[in-house]
Amino acid sequence: ELLIPLSVFEMLPKLGDPVHLHTHLVVRDDGWLLFGFRTPFERRVFQLLLTANGVGPALALALVSHLTAERLVRALSEKDVATLQTVPRVGRKKAERIVLDLADKLEDLAVDGAAPRPEGAGSEDAIRALVSLGYSSADAEKAVRAALDDGGRGLSAAELIRRALAAVAAR
Repeated sequence: ELLIPLSVFEMLPKLGDPVHLHTHLVVRDDGWLLFGFRTPFERRVFQLLLTANGVGPALALALVSHLTAERLVRALSEKDVATLQTVPRVGRKKAERIVLDLADKLEDLAVDGAAPRPEGAGSEDAIRALVSLGYSSADAEKAVRAALDDGGRGLSAAELIRRALAAVAAR
């Protein structure tokens, strides 16, 4: 059995087609767990999360599934506890603990290959609004990026949200 984050599930080819994943094996007393990731960077972020106090494989996978690896690293480097709290099972204290434990370990991760964060006047507000509507952070960020790429630069947050929702509906 291979455990994967949502981002990997969304990119899987049809059944029977080959797929290349970067794996991480967790050996525990009760068995082995194999995790698969799209990129080496995503796997490194998962491995880094495992070094945080109180973060096991299930929570690390939830963090990487709910937030993109790039957004997760950005949230950790900016000490953005609120973003971490959007992940189920992560409250204020757990988020603060993760930030505290990983703050000095972030230099090990190079985000150079990461997709740039959507920029625009209301991009962060639009992402938060979509997350509050029930979309994952990764989906919200993709939708806002699509809206910005489709001539949405300089729009208000409300208009950006409308275009992002239209982009999601078009998929």
